[in-house]
Amino acid sequence: MKFEGHIDINKPIGIVAKYFEDPKYLGEYQEGFVKKVLEEGEKGQNGAVSKMYYKNGKYEMALTETIISNKLPKYFEAFYHHKHMDNTMKCAFTSLGENETRYQTFVEYTRIDWFMPKLISILFPGMYKKPVRRWMENFKRFVEAQDS
Repeated sequence: MKFEGHIDINKPIGIVAKYFEDPKYLGEYQEGFVKKVLEEGEKGQNGAVSKMYYKNGKYEMALTETIISNKLPKYFEAFYHHKHMDNTMKCAFTSLGENETRYQTFVEYTRIDWFMPKLISILFPGMYKKPVRRWMENFKRFVEAQDS
């Protein structure tokens, strides 16, 4: 399953990338984010492997993130592994002017091996798209609220 989206942020590309690349801000726009722990490599560099922890109510989840390509402020690509699914996410940032940046995401789920998530991906693909869109909208609100 593949999908993409974009949102325009009223801040310069350098500011947008600054907030995107710093994991201390993830909790500001990703609901349930708890922490990100570097396990291998150098923080933010190609090949770096981190565990990302989330909690929503009683539900806890851990993902492994492997950075494929970090060319911020223009581009970031990572592979995400969970025991039931894998996906890649590419994020591109394009300056639309001095104070406006387009944030684009390209997501591809390459493995879904648990019955319910697989069924949901077939019958209700929006269930996978909505959280990504919500995080993009939350990120826009967060970045635009910063004094820079």
